[in-house]
Amino acid sequence: MKTALDLPQPNTTKTKSDEKFRKYLSLCTLVVQNSSLVLLLRYSRIMQQPGQPLYIASTAVFFAEIIKFFVCFYFLYRESGKWSIFMSTVNEEFVENFSDIYKMVIPSGLYAIQNNLLFVALSNLEATTFQITYQMKILTTALFSVVLLGKRLSRGKWVSLILLMIGVILVQLPASTKVATPATDEDTNLMTAQTPLIGLIAVITACLSSGFAGCYFEKMLKRNATSMWVRNIQLGIPGTLFSLIAMLFNDGMAISTDGFFQGYDFLTWIVVLNQALGGLLVAVVVKYADNILKGFATSLSIIISSVVSFYLFNFYPSPQFALGALIVITSTFLYGRPERVQ
Repeated sequence: MKTALDLPQPNTTKTKSDEKFRKYLSLCTLVVQNSSLVLLLRYSRIMQQPGQPLYIASTAVFFAEIIKFFVCFYFLYRESGKWSIFMSTVNEEFVENFSDIYKMVIPSGLYAIQNNLLFVALSNLEATTFQITYQMKILTTALFSVVLLGKRLSRGKWVSLILLMIGVILVQLPASTKVATPATDEDTNLMTAQTPLIGLIAVITACLSSGFAGCYFEKMLKRNATSMWVRNIQLGIPGTLFSLIAMLFNDGMAISTDGFFQGYDFLTWIVVLNQALGGLLVAVVVKYADNILKGFATSLSIIISSVVSFYLFNFYPSPQFALGALIVITSTFLYGRPERVQ
């Protein structure tokens, strides 16, 4: 008779190794996505070849929604396994339960506003300044989670949120940074005019939009267990419509004159793909990453953005800016730290 010791034992070493690999992969993915989206979008908005028009941001947001829409349908099909099951799911979730799409109108509209505001913000703020200020979404999400979801925040989390506010204020104080002008008039790229105040208003509004939409979406998700791809499609249907309306309302004349693809180049399409697939990619890998790992990824992204901005955009952070950045990074870690069980 076999005893428990004779039976095959699970390979715990391999399991731990796989879990460790997934965490590190998640970390790398979050760092690359956070850094590349901000840096590439910033570069694409302020640097153009002589004679090249600036692409219309609203068209980039619209195309990103279209790409995200089809990608979600593809993965829903892969998840279904069979065409018949896929069609049955589509009929059930998007035809019979069409009322669920109505419930997504509010968060999808806010996300559409947020996506357009990110282009405005990064057209007027340095990449690192934007990335640090955008951490204000932690504060707005926390406040809306208290109001909408009834969550209670510990004293430690409130302290970390206050630190976050102090850090962002230090970063945004006048004369906090110095940006050098191009070295010569013969540079192949031209920097566009920037208005930091507009960028600041845009990023704060985006943080408010992100916080409210995220908590509203979380409240909807808790009502029933639905596939992530189904929820993203339900979110994407009104989101694509809102993006289309915003594009035609704000830039209809410019589009009718010079077309959808004015100013588009290879980099623009990279930005569009990053915008479309980045959020989905993060949603997939984030389940393997705890709050500490996400905070670490955010901190690394800020550091990478600062280093790249120094070489690419002639960005010179002042001691005041560096102190503010350090406080924001610290507050991010503190907020994501697990609570002690009493």
